[in-house]
Parts: sequence; structure tokens; C-alpha cells
Amino acid sequence: MKHWIYAAVASFALTGAAAAADASKLVLAGDITLEQAAKVIDAAEAKAKTQGTLMNIAVVDAGGNLKAFARMDGAFLGSVDISIKKAKTARLFNMSSAELGAISQVGQPLYGIEVTNEGLVVFGGGELIHDANGVIIGAVGVSGSSVENDMAVAQAGSAAIK
Repeated sequence: MKHWIYAAVASFALTGAAAAADASKLVLAGDITLEQAAKVIDAAEAKAKTQGTLMNIAVVDAGGNLKAFARMDGAFLGSVDISIKKAKTARLFNMSSAELGAISQVGQPLYGIEVTNEGLVVFGGGELIHDANGVIIGAVGVSGSSVENDMAVAQAGSAAIK
């Protein structure tokens, strides 16, 4: 029995290694890579440091799924979820979270939209990420300071990919 378990584990490990070797075949055109997501986080973190702010930085892929995340030491715990939702909000609606916020105020056509999709964030700090051809490949969400600071950091992150 023990030999069968070891053989199964070894077989699974080899299969996993082979899958990892072919991972490049699984990258979809028009989707952010992990390398690109890391560049976004690095640029956003650099901007946050120049501002003297502590941020949570989330990057989602073209499907709105979390691809990468960084929480700067000391950044607010409550901003973790906000940063992820800002990124997801931007990607789901193909506009910055600030732009969606402007059309979701009382009397505007999308008033109340923030309660859909398991909660959206409709204030600044979520920005789309485009590739060199202008294709949306993901989004970045930043939270931890004022809306203006969050927006500046998110824009710096987004601009890292062109």
C-alpha cells in the first residue's frame, strides 16, 4: 500500500512539473502575465513611497480574478478588500472606479450599482491596465490613503505596462 501512495505522489509530481513546463501554452492572449503584474505592483509601490503612504495594491487579470497582491508593511487591514474590489470594479465595467463612481451618484443612471456583483467600489483607486496595443489585460486597485493618493498610485501602476 505504501508503495502505491509513493508512486501516485511521484506520478502527480512529475505531471505537475510537466504542466509547469508547458505553462506558457496556458497564457491567454489579452491577459496580464505574472511578470507584468509584478511590474504594476513595483511601480505602484514606488509611487506610494514617494508620497509617504502605505498601500494595499491588487492586480486582477482580464477576467477580474486576483493575479497579484501586495500589502505594504503597516497598510490598513481594512483596505485589503477595498483594493481588490477597486481593481475588480474597474475590470468588470472597463472604466476606472472613479469614472463609475461619477455615474453612480444619486440621480445618475447607475445609482445603486455598488451593491451588485458582491459589492463594488465606486470611488477612485481602480484603474485599467492596457497592453502596448491598447487591449485591456487587467486592472489595478489601490487603497490605504486619500482617494487622490490612491488614484495617483493606481495610475502609476497602470502606466508601468505599455
